[in-house]
Amino acid sequence: MTACTWTATGWIPGRPRWDDGIRSMLHFGGTVTINGVISYMTYNFDKFIVGRVWGANALGYYGVASQLINTPTANLNMALGGVTFSALSRLQNDPVRFRSYFLKGYSLNVSLTLPITLFAAVFAHDIIVVVLGQKWVEAAVIFQMLAPSVLFFGLVNPLGWILWASRRHVRSLKLALVIAVLVLAGCLIGLPYGPKGVAMGFSAAMVLWLIPQIVWCLHGTTITPLDLLRAGSRPLLSTVLAVALAYAALACWGSLSTPLARLALVSGVMFVAYPSLMIFVMGKDFYLDLIRAMRNTSLASSEAKGEEPAGYLSLSAQ
Repeated sequence: MTACTWTATGWIPGRPRWDDGIRSMLHFGGTVTINGVISYMTYNFDKFIVGRVWGANALGYYGVASQLINTPTANLNMALGGVTFSALSRLQNDPVRFRSYFLKGYSLNVSLTLPITLFAAVFAHDIIVVVLGQKWVEAAVIFQMLAPSVLFFGLVNPLGWILWASRRHVRSLKLALVIAVLVLAGCLIGLPYGPKGVAMGFSAAMVLWLIPQIVWCLHGTTITPLDLLRAGSRPLLSTVLAVALAYAALACWGSLSTPLARLALVSGVMFVAYPSLMIFVMGKDFYLDLIRAMRNTSLASSEAKGEEPAGYLSLSAQ
């Protein structure tokens, strides 16, 4: 990857020099690296203590449940975060457009992560049986208990885009340290009750920290918690209604079906209901703007250096 990037950019290294720009880059990069190490240790502490205290079988159920519930939203956040962080960095000196772009990107992220997480939590049993088989059914309860923590990450991880793009990376590190203490405490409190207790303690710690995390992240920025509520309320409402329709369909026609048939039924209802509700609630213009923005992102590299890429204009304030 490094070789291909080097070839594509045509960069030729010059004589090494030490200046304020280098110091700033090292400070930013070092802070983000430490943040990543702390986060990695924090979000694997639950697995460590489950395996250490409750053994390999318990760790197997816990690890599989954690991986299945986290992977979709983590990948979505990573994919969207790379594009959004780049755009926000270019807009950091334009508060109005910075705010507009972030809120639309946040709405898109929440619109994708909420339905996946809530759907997985409600229909966890059938998902586990279909994907892994009946022998892994004990992981379903852990799967459900970890769902609130995944919702937490889906709601607050995008706030890292703001902190990094606006040079508030030190605040991000402080937040990571606080979360580490909370996760440690939650997992240890739930440890005597087994893997389910650890999962519940982990999720409880994240849910209790949700509002303080949002307030601290947004302090001093042009974005308010009310802005996030507006951006996330419509996807949340659409998700709840779509999952309720899927559950109603299961109650009516799924009693005699196999797990695969039940999962196909609720997935089909969700696949039709959620986009329909979102278009009705959000409006089709919102998604057309997003599609045009993503289509035009590929043109960004042709723009003059230091100028905002054309691909980001349709997400900016009109």
